[in-house]
Amino acid sequence: MRGCGVRPTCQNDPVPGPQSTTCVIAGGGPAGMVLGLLLARGGVPVVVMEKHADFLRDFRGDTVHASTLRLLDQLGLGPQFDQMPHRVIDSVTMQFQGVPFEINLRRLPGAHKHIALVPQWDFLELLATAAEAEPTFTLMRSTEVLGPLMRDRQVVGVRYRTGDGDTREMRAALTVACDGRSSTLRSSMGLTPRSFGAPMDVWWFRLPRRNGDPKGLSGVFRSGHACIVIDRGGYYQIAYVIPKGMDSAMRAEGVEALRRQLEQLVPWLADRVDAISSMDDVKLLDVQLNRLRRWYTDGLLLIGDAAHAMSPVGGVGINLAVADAVATAAALAGPLRTGDLKRSRLARVQVRRWLPAALIQSVQRVIHARVIARAMHDDLDQAPKAPLAVRVLNKIPALGVIAGYGVAIGPLPEHAPAFARR
Repeated sequence: MRGCGVRPTCQNDPVPGPQSTTCVIAGGGPAGMVLGLLLARGGVPVVVMEKHADFLRDFRGDTVHASTLRLLDQLGLGPQFDQMPHRVIDSVTMQFQGVPFEINLRRLPGAHKHIALVPQWDFLELLATAAEAEPTFTLMRSTEVLGPLMRDRQVVGVRYRTGDGDTREMRAALTVACDGRSSTLRSSMGLTPRSFGAPMDVWWFRLPRRNGDPKGLSGVFRSGHACIVIDRGGYYQIAYVIPKGMDSAMRAEGVEALRRQLEQLVPWLADRVDAISSMDDVKLLDVQLNRLRRWYTDGLLLIGDAAHAMSPVGGVGINLAVADAVATAAALAGPLRTGDLKRSRLARVQVRRWLPAALIQSVQRVIHARVIARAMHDDLDQAPKAPLAVRVLNKIPALGVIAGYGVAIGPLPEHAPAFARR
């Protein structure tokens, strides 16, 4: 751990003393690591607190979209990313009740006409390595943020627990919550996001991939079931969509029921479903779609899933969180350096990033209601027609190009500020 972002002592000092920094970030996910890297390159003393000892967690979001790939190029990290094992996807094929449609990424503007699938731990280590080259950056692993430090109704830092169980405090001019949809800082402040609901949850698991198997990303929605098959090179990552709140009941049916459903839904996977040895191999994603009314208070800013949890539809959550981080660094690096951080500057971050979040969530809500909820109906075989939007996409390929732009780049993409470029 580098200690230059913390003053006057750091976690490794033999006698802990008062700690302070300019900006403390709760959460070492994509938003937290990108924000930490950009602020450090802007000369801001910054500490990122990550509660785990490493980034090795399975079934985290692994999609890096074209807008984020362009950001990595601007940060001088494109060559390092290219050396990492990853899978490139330039189109997405879906079927709804036998009606196919394609989301086409091959006509995206710019150098990256695709999205990349890369283990998130590799992506985060790339960002951490780049950030640790900056003298004002500190990454504190095995460090769990417990709640905010308050003074006169203003957040002035955080309380945290170290890996050895000690509880300490760190003061900061700005605290940024990048700690996800179950944000500790958000709940500690009594902030409750507006929930838009979701008709489904998702089971994640792996199946073997063999030579000659289909490449890319595809999905099938049929007969009350839905499944997304993601080509990860050496294996398939499977997203099996289940009705909301049905995890326990469906698990009780046993692994054989899941295997049978997979065989019916994706017949070419039938020769490998035995790789799911038990339901312990199946991980649940509790799908949430929500958004805070206000993303800030004095001394505290919430971004990414802490401010607006996204549905897995489109896989856009990581890239929206990264864009939040870029906008935050661009708006606040200067005020943090000069000590001129005002509440109005935090409000400007929300003003800039609210529209993209709200627009994408509106599209996701429509897809939830008109596509996925319909796929979850038990009587789908009695109403075999695909939704109108699916049939239109099938008939007008140009709309698949527009959909590809919305997924891979999205509204109001952010660019690296000049001070962070290499």
